[in-house]
Amino acid sequence: MNLRQFLDWMDTAPPERRAEAAHAMARAYLFSDLDAAARDDMEASLTVLLDDPAAEVRHALADALAVDPKAPRHIILALAADLLDIAGLVLTCSPVFIDPELVDIVAAADGPRQAAVAARLSVSAGVAAAIAEVGEREACAVLLDNPDATIAAISLARLADRFGEDAAIRDRLLGRDDLPADIRQMLIRRLGDRLGAFVSAKAWMAPERARTVTREACERATIAIAAESETDDLAALVEHLRVTGQLTTALLLRAVCAGNLSLFESALTVLARMPEGRVAGLVRSGRVGALRAVYEKAGLPASAFDAFAAAIETARDWQREETPAGRHAFARRMVERVMSRYSAITDGEANELVAMLRRFAAEEARESARAAARDVRSVA
Repeated sequence: MNLRQFLDWMDTAPPERRAEAAHAMARAYLFSDLDAAARDDMEASLTVLLDDPAAEVRHALADALAVDPKAPRHIILALAADLLDIAGLVLTCSPVFIDPELVDIVAAADGPRQAAVAARLSVSAGVAAAIAEVGEREACAVLLDNPDATIAAISLARLADRFGEDAAIRDRLLGRDDLPADIRQMLIRRLGDRLGAFVSAKAWMAPERARTVTREACERATIAIAAESETDDLAALVEHLRVTGQLTTALLLRAVCAGNLSLFESALTVLARMPEGRVAGLVRSGRVGALRAVYEKAGLPASAFDAFAAAIETARDWQREETPAGRHAFARRMVERVMSRYSAITDGEANELVAMLRRFAAEEARESARAAARDVRSVA
């Protein structure tokens, strides 16, 4: 059947027969051994099918061509602009598209079509960046769910910035192992701020108390994030904390009291503008004079130095023990030693730190008790 005969038949055949013919012709084009003239006629026939008024005909065409790299590019591009159920087939599956084409589609398409691109078997970092920048919520959720999508850290940051208030997107981001520490901390802080505002609005807690509770919860989460972070991530986290005003004396003292010297060392590195290895050596050397020098260069308050020195000494002793004390015993020992250094200090900041340390000890006692209860239940 030549092109004229095919067109004459298409004018009179019912839609279901035309759909069957479209699917069969597309498969023949892909897999039959044709000479050049026959292939050109068949490609022209397939192109004409793009104008068929029956959606099932165009859907059959998309179904046959979607996954094959030999499909004519102009036909695939036309199908990508068709009705959603037709466009979705080729946008999700077709290997014919190159990244610049997919980026242009994402920029101009609606959410469902963006989601189809986001669901592709392989999504490059460039296409993912386009979705993160302009994609609607649906597309961004699909992108984060796609295990074959390559999403750069800067794109994760953009997603967090755009959708950090959306619980479903936030949960997807926080569930990723590759989420940078500074982005993870930003999301947790924003969640804490929302929870604090909600509690205050409901009058369940005084506003000042709500702010204290959410701030310290955020500090605990920040220290936990730091404990799990690689060195490069830790430096980015510290810089993020500094820029956002969260790199406080209380946070750093809490970190050291929790045994996390790495966060304290990274903070000194940033604040004192000294090499990281040099700072770590001074902190862990046990020489109080060396520690004081880098501490002062970092611009931390002189009134808190003795507390930091005591905390570092206690953490170092605990790490050297053959059988380290349990978490609660360590916290109690830490707080006792640190608070003993405050016996002659009465200024406001010191009093705030003392209050924080008492709450820290109470938190560790409760967590230790919960852990013991879990152990008992697991044995039972």
